Amino acid sequence: MTAAASARSTPVFGAVHLGYVVIQTERFPAWRRFGSDAIGLHVDELDRDAMRFRMDDRACRFLLRRGPAEDLVAAGWQVDDHETFDEILSRVTGRGVPVSEGSAEECALRGVERLWRFPGPKGISTEIFTRAVTTPAPLRMLNSAFVTGAAGMGHLAITTKHPEQLRGYYDTVFDARITDFIDENVSGLTLKIRFLRVNERHHSIAVANVNGIAVDPVRTSIQHMNIQVETLDDLLASFERVTRLGFAMAWSVGQHTNDRELSYYCVTPSGFELEVGWNPVVITPELESTWDPSTYQGISVWGHTPVGETVVTKMAQFRRALRSLREREAVVAGLGGEAR
Repeated sequence: MTAAASARSTPVFGAVHLGYVVIQTERFPAWRRFGSDAIGLHVDELDRDAMRFRMDDRACRFLLRRGPAEDLVAAGWQVDDHETFDEILSRVTGRGVPVSEGSAEECALRGVERLWRFPGPKGISTEIFTRAVTTPAPLRMLNSAFVTGAAGMGHLAITTKHPEQLRGYYDTVFDARITDFIDENVSGLTLKIRFLRVNERHHSIAVANVNGIAVDPVRTSIQHMNIQVETLDDLLASFERVTRLGFAMAWSVGQHTNDRELSYYCVTPSGFELEVGWNPVVITPELESTWDPSTYQGISVWGHTPVGETVVTKMAQFRRALRSLREREAVVAGLGGEAR
């Protein structure tokens, strides 16, 4: 056991769940059409500078704020109890990382009673809260339901040139555990992806190591985020709507090797991808007690083929990659930790 691990008095694993995300965008009409008409989320337009999407009885799962980033800028993590909440804050402040309390307006927009925030990898603010605001207002959705609950609302996938630092960050803060690895061949190079879980969801964070690649082709802080629908009919119907309404499809329907999830990937109005999935492996307490990480060769068993790749899209990727050469990737050195 490492010194960092032995200093942890309160376990955090299993008591943390992805609760909401914050996206900064100027493309409100496109996001409204994408979220409501294509993906099938419930939409609440608050004012000209704020919009929310719902997936369940929570007041907010996606918060869109007006701004130039065209990116996911914050992830809100629900913590089950105040003891665990205090443990996380103690870990962060004990390593000299600044924390700040969210204002009443920020909490209201996110649908939480209180929140504290601190820096996260690639400029994504980590926000933690204990109590979410629910609403009895009926859902107006095109899908029958989304899977949230103890597994949280989905997962985030991040490309990085500092995979050990990101692994250490989520271990230090949330006691994240390695679920498994995927080795994927990209243009003759092996791209290693680490899948990290913080609860029963197979992974809440995927970390793709691009350190062996000259440039990072992903402009945004995340490569994709994932949400999970309740039924296969929901998955197929949303795929049809996304296609019919003219939104870009990145990867066709396929099945992953590790979590066995059926999914497709489409491109959001802000440029990062959204994976809509169905029926992934759930790591129950019985599985948790004997889980041993494996390494899979390739991301997909079948499907997930590129859609609509043209010279224009490849040139756009190349331009984004060139910009990445001039940018330093944001890391949080104090929370890199010693990954277990």
